[in-house]
Amino acid sequence: MLELLPLCTGPITGGRVHAGALDTRESMLNLVPLILQGQARLIPAFSIQSRFTPRRRIFMASDSGPTTHKFQAEVSQVLSLVINSLYSNKDVFLRELISNAADALDKLRFRAIQEPTLLAAGHAPKIRLIPDEKAGTLTIWDNGVGMSSEALTKDLGTVARSGSKALIEELKQAQKAHDLKLVGQFGVGFYSGYLVADQIEVVSRAAGSSEAWKWSSDGKDSFTVEPTSRDEVGTSVILHLKQEQADYAREWRIRELVTRYSDFISHPIELCVKRTDKDGKEEERYEAINQASALWMRSEKELSDEQYEEFYKHLTHDFEAPLGRTHFQVEGTQMFTGLLYLPKHPPFELGNPTFKHGVRLYVRRVFIMDDCEELLPKWLRFVRGVIDSDDLPLNVSRELLQDSAIVRTIKKQVIKRVLDLLAKIAQDRPADYLEFWEKFGAVLKEGLHFDASYVDKIAPLLRYESSTEPGFVSLADYKKRMPEAQPAIYYALGASKALLSASPHLEALKARGHEVLYMTHGIDQWAIEGLREFDGKPLVDAMQEQSEADADQSEAGKQKEEKTTHPELAQLLARCKEVLSDQVGDVRVSERLTDSPVCLVVPKGGIPAHIERLIRSHQQDLPEQKRILELNPTHPIVQQMKAEEARQHDSALLSEWIELLYDQALLVEGSPLPDPARFAKRVTALMQSAKV
Repeated sequence: MLELLPLCTGPITGGRVHAGALDTRESMLNLVPLILQGQARLIPAFSIQSRFTPRRRIFMASDSGPTTHKFQAEVSQVLSLVINSLYSNKDVFLRELISNAADALDKLRFRAIQEPTLLAAGHAPKIRLIPDEKAGTLTIWDNGVGMSSEALTKDLGTVARSGSKALIEELKQAQKAHDLKLVGQFGVGFYSGYLVADQIEVVSRAAGSSEAWKWSSDGKDSFTVEPTSRDEVGTSVILHLKQEQADYAREWRIRELVTRYSDFISHPIELCVKRTDKDGKEEERYEAINQASALWMRSEKELSDEQYEEFYKHLTHDFEAPLGRTHFQVEGTQMFTGLLYLPKHPPFELGNPTFKHGVRLYVRRVFIMDDCEELLPKWLRFVRGVIDSDDLPLNVSRELLQDSAIVRTIKKQVIKRVLDLLAKIAQDRPADYLEFWEKFGAVLKEGLHFDASYVDKIAPLLRYESSTEPGFVSLADYKKRMPEAQPAIYYALGASKALLSASPHLEALKARGHEVLYMTHGIDQWAIEGLREFDGKPLVDAMQEQSEADADQSEAGKQKEEKTTHPELAQLLARCKEVLSDQVGDVRVSERLTDSPVCLVVPKGGIPAHIERLIRSHQQDLPEQKRILELNPTHPIVQQMKAEEARQHDSALLSEWIELLYDQALLVEGSPLPDPARFAKRVTALMQSAKV
């Protein structure tokens, strides 16, 4: 299926935005935060993009025997990386496969709410581990939702995600850097079975079907799928263990791994054991080897850090411990329990517009859905965890969640708990918090723009680079360092710290000893509009026209506020306006420059140059924005220009100087030159005319 997309598509307020709706600058500016947040995407007009893979039956079974399929190219590379490089701890294969089995059981219970016939009479969800030392196999068995032949082929034969090539590159980078924390973010848990097995068989029967199928592969180039039989719905993953991994078929080893990694699984994990009865006969039976209780429902006092950590890894498939957690229970008019985690590293697809976020939702310990977005705002999309409500109905749908007072109450608590956790980490573990900020700060700042009710809670968590301090600083620390007479907190928006550090706009502020915060992320332009002041001090943009940054509240500052008209420069200003009439909106004398001859400033209500470039980089036109050129009246170059204008008002040399200074102002702010070749010729001519 191919679809002709309009200029802009994306889930903006639940619908699409037609290209014709973006014909004003205001509408485009409102769209950019959504682009940066991942709620919208821009593509060129009239482009055609395949939105869906054509639906077709991937293979047709026959009674003649197994059908052989080639792995998708990316899968072969993933398998090679997983088997040979990425996993250093082979024990984790069992945790991954048990987690998959637990998910299958949860999904069957959820589907059975709407389709009760899917559950056979007396169905008891369970996971069974069946070792066979003689055969050299270990089977992970469940009676969960199962898979059809098409699901086996698609899910185990392809990388079922977007950006497969990017995935491979990330995995290769992880391999080179021995960056094992990345592995769990790629959804390759099933393939970890090849760490210990040289052949894997998957026998599965989908819920609601009488057909069963067997998938088999040695993890190299191909796999086979063929009809088989299974007494009940569910899946069996049969690992044919490598000779050197025979320990994984031994009872003591399996018990050890389940206790360490999967004890918290809420479904029974049963181990098939062989015992000798009183008559000396050997018999097989199943023994439960985990506590089989929902970890989030247990008291914090009875849980260890290791148990919390292993549950997080089960939930997220991350290979590294979380940065922090909060475990809480709310009782009153509504009752719910929550266990929320902050990851140390961003998920692989955090910036992808289709990235699914949210927490796992349970109702009275019954799994309802993964990625419940209704309980978590987009600006906290990095949070992972579980919410278990006693008040929501078991048959709750996403439509009901969107219009539920219970959900709104839970969401408020989730936001509060996460922000409180971040505040505690920032206070008690500042180094860890800075690591979090560098990875997730841009996402958190979106809350300033999209959720005004939490601005006061987010503001203390903000961190920015500074003109006077190394690393990142908080607004509170900035305020403590402010001179008593300083009227405002000053900030500058730009593409990088290096550009802002050299910006002529900040010369006067630096000369007065004022600190400036550098805001260099695309979302900052909109985020800062939601933060007008902090602790009684206004935030002032040092790059804007008629900025309060030009004034000081000291006695000397008050005298400087009486702006001079500089009548001796009136003719030069007029000539500059004449030469640059197509490029700038105005030319005026500057009170902010001390060392540089000129700078370009943004008019009130305008957008910074780097944001304008960002919008245009998405192939979106903007109404022309003319900025203001400011001249430093005391600079020697400006004085020479004044003398040249007095000598000859229409001097061709003066015109060249004016345009050269305008180009210089563009370069300083990081903007491209309209005519680089002409700029080079001017510089060459200037150098040739210089006296040695």
